[in-house]
Amino acid sequence: MRITEAARRLDMTPRMLRYRELLGLLPPLRRPVRRHAGERLAAGRPAAGWSVARPGAQPAAGTADPPLAGLHRQFTDADLAAVALGVSLERRYDISPVALAFGIRVLADPRVRAEVAELGRRIGRIQPPPARALDFEQERAQRLLRLGEPAPLPAAAARRVPAESRRGPAGNREARQ
Repeated sequence: MRITEAARRLDMTPRMLRYRELLGLLPPLRRPVRRHAGERLAAGRPAAGWSVARPGAQPAAGTADPPLAGLHRQFTDADLAAVALGVSLERRYDISPVALAFGIRVLADPRVRAEVAELGRRIGRIQPPPARALDFEQERAQRLLRLGEPAPLPAAAARRVPAESRRGPAGNREARQ
């Protein structure tokens, strides 16, 4: 279906639907399949899911696979369901389409996710990584294991060595010579 029909079904304007597409809140478009590199679309007509656009139309930004020049998107039921889910999330969490698009970017891009997580830790909104908690538990377990060991001798007592150990296995050699 065309954008005007899709917008009417979603109870929004075509402009708002185009805006959501620019933000990447719609499933990406797929290119029509061509059998040979030089082959035109059948009889100059677009493949299923495409329609001819006005001259000079720009492809949608932020899509993984931008449409071919001169083609408009045909909205499917899956596209409408995706937009409806996005709108319901925006209403439920009181966020804008831009915020939702950024949330998706955080989930999809590991580098952005790491940087946002670091910011969250610095401002105290995210707890430190669990590795630090495991280090604390490991140190605690080692302390408890040391409680069962005999207490170490004080430093002064450790320096005093009994006379028998100074003599060695042959007895007191210094006394014999």
